[in-house]
Amino acid sequence: MDIFSHGLWAGAAAHAVNLKTKTKVSVLKTFGWGMFPDLFSFTIAFVWMFATGVQFDAKNAEPFGGNGHFISQLTSTLYNVSHSLVIFAIVFGLVWVLFKRPVWEMGGWLLHMLIDVPTHSYAFYPTPILWPISGWKFNGFSWDQPWFMVLDIAALSIVYLIIWYTYQQKKK
Repeated sequence: MDIFSHGLWAGAAAHAVNLKTKTKVSVLKTFGWGMFPDLFSFTIAFVWMFATGVQFDAKNAEPFGGNGHFISQLTSTLYNVSHSLVIFAIVFGLVWVLFKRPVWEMGGWLLHMLIDVPTHSYAFYPTPILWPISGWKFNGFSWDQPWFMVLDIAALSIVYLIIWYTYQQKKK
């Protein structure tokens, strides 16, 4: 799924939590955590491509992990780290201990990974959800297929229209 959709789904989930529980979760922070795994994985690579003049080739993007460039290997490692339920659980636990409370906004990170598992195929960054314990990856469908992009945008539009409508009703 594209990075902005991840953020928007995470924000919508935070809004739903705020409606249904006494726990207040920052929608904006959850939105950010929803985008975090891909920002963590790919920001350095895109800065490197921009700085060196390397063109992004979507058809051949997956060699990031195996084309021999240090930046490619780094990107692959960062992707494994940021898309691992094991790493998430460790970081979430450490943050909980540090702040003496769960930081529920980090749920955006968890949601990102759960969405990525079925929406990534072996052809483009399958999600290593159990890394480093296991190299298992699910061969889902590719999120960049037009039918899925349309479905995603339509579903997000409906969800945010409902959020807007609910907000308007509360103002009355």
